[in-house]
Amino acid sequence: NAMRWLLTGDVFDAAEALRIGLVQEVTEPGAQKDAALAIAKTIASRAPLGVRATLESSRAMLEDGPDAAAALLLSQARALMGSDDAAEGLRSFVERRDAVFKGK
Repeated sequence: NAMRWLLTGDVFDAAEALRIGLVQEVTEPGAQKDAALAIAKTIASRAPLGVRATLESSRAMLEDGPDAAAALLLSQARALMGSDDAAEGLRSFVERRDAVFKGK
């Protein structure tokens, strides 16, 4: 999607960046930091092992293709399901409370 702008050097605005998929969200001027921090806080509240596995699988997809990513994801899922964090996630859901993940 970005090839035109890479090759031409044409200038584009935030709305166009959103349209072509270079950004995921457009904020009001000056609200960027708050929006980024809100996203970061959400990610930080998730299970660290799951976040790490998601990043690794995404990188594998980009670098090695879908078959490699699927194989990695399957092995990761098996390991993650036996983790303390998975048990905590289930307990917190049943108990209707926020999970306290420890990355284990």
